Amino acid sequence: MKIVDIRTGSIRIPLERPFKTALRTVEQVEDIVVRVTADNGLEGYGEAAPTAVITGDTTGSILCAIHDYIRPALVGMDLEDLDGVMTKLHSCMVKNTSAKAAVDMALYDLYAKSLGRPLYKVLGGHRTHFETDLTISVNDIPTMVEDSLDAVAKGYHILKVKVGKEGLKDVERIAAIRRAVGPDVDIRVDANQGWNAKEAVRIITAMEDKGLDIQLVEQPVKAHDLAGMEKITKQVATPILADESVFSPEDAVEIIRRGAADLINIKLMKTGGIWQALKICAVAEIYQVHCMIGCMLESKLSVSAAAHLAAGKGIITLADLDGPSLCKYDPYDGGPIYEGAGIAMTDAPGVGVGGIPCDHWE
Repeated sequence: MKIVDIRTGSIRIPLERPFKTALRTVEQVEDIVVRVTADNGLEGYGEAAPTAVITGDTTGSILCAIHDYIRPALVGMDLEDLDGVMTKLHSCMVKNTSAKAAVDMALYDLYAKSLGRPLYKVLGGHRTHFETDLTISVNDIPTMVEDSLDAVAKGYHILKVKVGKEGLKDVERIAAIRRAVGPDVDIRVDANQGWNAKEAVRIITAMEDKGLDIQLVEQPVKAHDLAGMEKITKQVATPILADESVFSPEDAVEIIRRGAADLINIKLMKTGGIWQALKICAVAEIYQVHCMIGCMLESKLSVSAAAHLAAGKGIITLADLDGPSLCKYDPYDGGPIYEGAGIAMTDAPGVGVGGIPCDHWE
């Protein structure tokens, strides 16, 4: 089964409400879609989310990477040699992990379709359904409380609360949300690199002293500040999740070796797709460090690929795959079934997503 063509298009989907973190504010998904075609007529689809503040990738850099480097390198290769194709994908240029992720997931979609099997079963078939959290954007406290109560009313049992802009005021935010939602809702706190190490220890300790029962704190300091991450992890009781600090298997090894986090967040836009994410899973399995599967501001297309990875691998025990729930509508057909907090896999071959809303492919 040879690769005969790789094309790109674009999608735009408005969000239900602005997505606000310590790093950025976004009002709509504006992503690149990829279609890979094989000589037997089968097609696979993927998606890249330009997230310059995290990955460094822009719409222009993604398109350039795919058209000028990835497509010339892969067209003509035999997908039955999956490892060979993936090795070529990741060696044809450095970085630009989002472009690689889009092509990678399209290739895995195509590969699983050729086997007539859903991708999650090809990847291990560990589970058929799981639960995601829902993100609460950073806003004034009354708005965050209202958004949290709305999420709980919709059936979400886990909230991922964005903080990192106003130091100790974040403690007030979380305390107000905890009072509003009660003790039975899990709260995850995501600072998006918004604190320094000393500040993070002070804030997390204050949350612990108030009995706010935080499930985890995600990426409290800058991605490169592994010494700060290590200090925080050793000085607080709340589990620390490394996100922007982990792009590669090598990053995961270094985080684990230093004891700089208790958990690893895998995102396909950071790893360059499923192939490298599986290597991070293998590292995590060796050291028995549990992983979260996360996403950027992505549509159901790429989030579904991440869902297949989560369903395939047992070491992934936490999910932050709320991208489709943040969108005003779902333009696709098929794929995993999203019902409130629940994500259920189907037996459709590949990733299972069709009806790609793209009229023009380049």
